[in-house]
Amino acid sequence: MQLVLKFVFGISAFCFGWGCSGEKGEQWILACGEDRVLMIDPAASEGEKAHIVWQWQVSDCASQIPEIFLRQLPSVDECKPVEGNRKILITGGAAVVMLERETKKCLFYAHTPNSHSAELLPNNRIAVALSIAEGGNSLRLYDADKSDRILFKDSLYSGHGVVWIPERERLYALGFDELREYSLKNWDTESPALQLERMWRLPEDDGHDLSRVSKDRLLVTTARDVYRFDLVQERFTPFEPLQGVAEVKSVNCHETTGQLVYTKAEESWWTHHIYQKQPDRTLTLPDIRLYKARLMK
Repeated sequence: MQLVLKFVFGISAFCFGWGCSGEKGEQWILACGEDRVLMIDPAASEGEKAHIVWQWQVSDCASQIPEIFLRQLPSVDECKPVEGNRKILITGGAAVVMLERETKKCLFYAHTPNSHSAELLPNNRIAVALSIAEGGNSLRLYDADKSDRILFKDSLYSGHGVVWIPERERLYALGFDELREYSLKNWDTESPALQLERMWRLPEDDGHDLSRVSKDRLLVTTARDVYRFDLVQERFTPFEPLQGVAEVKSVNCHETTGQLVYTKAEESWWTHHIYQKQPDRTLTLPDIRLYKARLMK
């Protein structure tokens, strides 16, 4: 199977009524795979050659992290812009890293076996979802200002996504067959925790990716389909723009511009291309096998 990334412009008609409508435009794409993270500007790309405006490799942290830890990073599974794009959270292999984007300085590192997703919470704390961990599957909490000591963990079978919605002051975590909502507990103390508030069973098993659309809506990807989830109505519905698209691995919709980025597997888990719609165009990155992509906020 080959993994492809598609960048869809001006899809407000598809998203109307559930928080994804907005003016048309082009956003930068943050894409990752193997040992690299790339920032791509579609508007500046010429022909099939993708215009890379920023990139990071695991080796860029060689002077900041012991070599034994560097080996735990590849391959990168998720890259996520946080704090207004000033920082980037990277998960992959057995590690999570938070970078300062401008300087590429490593601000935080932790050993996290089979980690798939991370999110920055208030007080510079980081939540990480793992598919397999010592002592069972879990959701972990760290303090990025102090150490990689685990502050809190909860059982979460095959964790594949975490999303923080500040307007709700809630963290959402995706597992194999459920979506969870957590509140922050004892957050101003040395022993913070995540308090489980609600749980919802997924329409089908094998949750794979979770992303925010607005304060009231999430996108949930499973092994077979993509769903939008309304937090007010507490209801999953099929995501129409991607109905019939097989093997979707990640989905990201920008609530202001109405743009959509998604990745899907075809002949392998990876791709060298980014596919765009309106206008139709294929961007090529021959030197890296890409996996997931996110729109810059």
